[in-house]
Amino acid sequence: MKKLLTACLLVVLCGCKNSSEEKTEETARVEFSPEMKESISRGAQVYNNFCASCHLSGGEGIKAVFPPLQNSNWIKEKQEESIHAIKFGLRGPIKVNGEKYDNLMPALGLSDREIADVMNYINNSWGNSVSNEVTEEEVAAIKK
Repeated sequence: MKKLLTACLLVVLCGCKNSSEEKTEETARVEFSPEMKESISRGAQVYNNFCASCHLSGGEGIKAVFPPLQNSNWIKEKQEESIHAIKFGLRGPIKVNGEKYDNLMPALGLSDREIADVMNYINNSWGNSVSNEVTEEEVAAIKK
């Protein structure tokens, strides 16, 4: 009986710990400025309309075909290259999370604002945590 009570207590404590961790993540997201929250919301719509068909709704991509955006070292380390790829497309081999990808990503014809919004969404989704806001002006400055 004592072992059962101890096990139940451990389960409850672990559950409480996970809940507080989830709240910490939620709190971190709440700290975004209203403008950033709007950008991320618009970016989610852009992502679902243009990106999810290849990179999938959870950003996991398709192994050896379309790279993951979820927990992506490419997203975290290569912001300018990521913006460039969305703006102008991407051709040729890249390495994401240690895996090689060599497929064509066409230019999507998005506006600079849409690109900034979708980058802000990707940067703050699926384990990515890139705190710098991507702006329309930053996207406009990236040339072919």
